[in-house]
Amino acid sequence: MISNVQNINIAEYDYPLPDERIAKYPLAERDASKLLVLKNDNILEDHFRNIGDYLPNNSVLVFNETKVVRARLQFVKESGAAIEVFCLEPITGNGDYQLAFSASSPVEWHCLVGNSRRWKDGVLTTPILIRGSESVLKAERIEKTDAYSVVRFSWEPSDISFAEVLEAAGEIPLPPYLHREAEPSDRERYQTVFAKYEGSVAAPTASLHLTKPLITKLKEMGHTIEEVTLHVGAGTFRPVATDTIGEHEMHSESIIVKKQCIEHLHDNIGKTIIPVGTTSMRTIESLYWIGVMMIEQGYEERNIHVNQWFPYQDRETLPYAKESLDAILKYLEMHHLDALHATTALMIAPSCPIMMTKALITNFHQPKSTLLLLVSALIGEKWKEAYKFALEHDFRFLSYGDSCLFIP
Repeated sequence: MISNVQNINIAEYDYPLPDERIAKYPLAERDASKLLVLKNDNILEDHFRNIGDYLPNNSVLVFNETKVVRARLQFVKESGAAIEVFCLEPITGNGDYQLAFSASSPVEWHCLVGNSRRWKDGVLTTPILIRGSESVLKAERIEKTDAYSVVRFSWEPSDISFAEVLEAAGEIPLPPYLHREAEPSDRERYQTVFAKYEGSVAAPTASLHLTKPLITKLKEMGHTIEEVTLHVGAGTFRPVATDTIGEHEMHSESIIVKKQCIEHLHDNIGKTIIPVGTTSMRTIESLYWIGVMMIEQGYEERNIHVNQWFPYQDRETLPYAKESLDAILKYLEMHHLDALHATTALMIAPSCPIMMTKALITNFHQPKSTLLLLVSALIGEKWKEAYKFALEHDFRFLSYGDSCLFIP
């Protein structure tokens, strides 16, 4: 089964996307975006603010509460060379984002470095204004690999948190395909209205269409809201550059799901569970496979990681979703934990069993992307009809673009 999925040719997931169809800016009103609805093999067009009219009764909507951090830091060397340091994931705090952001000086992060060849050695500095006082942020590269650099950041006074430093000095990391610099308005608009836990370098963009009044309306209609956290990494923008997906290394991302949320999902398995965005879908589908892992490998406490090919291993049977969530709840009880912390490199592609998701709210994704593979895993070849319809009906694409509701 693994070889079958690994032989998928990414060229089958290509489509023409003119640059003018990529939304460079959001609409003035979040919920005014267009909505494409695929239901019962029919495709229709509406606006996102009316999405409640198309949701099955008593749906369970899963939001990703991650918050985009100002992860791009700009430095200028004495020579005049501009160096950009893009914070990817923390080393400080053993990879725990909340500990890393609350940490005082110094901290260490895995980073991407722009104009890297101009920074051979030495300490970079940039002035910052924190708590009304001038300070200096220093960056020292202490290790370099093909994939990333390890950068140590330091500042004075040392009791200031790294979160405050990023707030003062960092820029919102807009997707590279927007081909523009971040503007002040992006600080609000490239962030969901319910963002809570800092850690993402990209927004869960399907949720950008939601407003607080619309969320209230959906609850009044009888729909339930559950919250999970997946910190979106820069790898989400990386297209599949190989001919077959078996050669593509899936990026790993951190997930946190509270015990109460797992209990609620367990109790609502019979209802229509709808992740809002591919990150929410990746989280709840990873939950299922984490439960399978515990059933197969035991309940000892360990660092939990979902390998990208784990779902594709040959198994005679698969546990039901409730059994899998039961296993996670047992693990949390045994180790006195109130939340599940894990990492996932799960690749959801055609032939991957979809065990938790019954429908999906999402945006339109890049050609030849793993996100398009995920959509295809849920609705099959229908994605081609949906995207053709969107291109013919002036839908706006990618992060600041329009939305879809897929009900297979």
